[in-house]
Amino acid sequence: MTTVCKKRLEEARANITSLRFGNLCALAECFGWVFIRQSGSHRMYKRSGNTILMNFQEDRNGRAKPYQVRQLLAAIDELSAPEDS
Repeated sequence: MTTVCKKRLEEARANITSLRFGNLCALAECFGWVFIRQSGSHRMYKRSGNTILMNFQEDRNGRAKPYQVRQLLAAIDELSAPEDS
C-alpha cells in the first residue's frame, strides 16, 4: 500500500461523517476499484474478482455519504483479512 493510500485510509477511518466525496472515490481507486459509469449523481465502481459494485453519491456539501464510507471501509477490511486455509 502506498503512503498516499495509507493516508487516505486513515483519513476515512477518522472522518467517516465528513470525508470529501473526491477522497472517497480516490480511496476506492487505491484499493483496486475502477470507475465504470455514472448515472445521474451516482458514481459506480467495480473491482476485478469482486462481485460487489460500489455506488457513491455526493451530498449537498461535497461530502461522501457516511454509510457509503462505511461500506467501502468494510470491503477494504474484508480484502485485508487473512484467508482461512
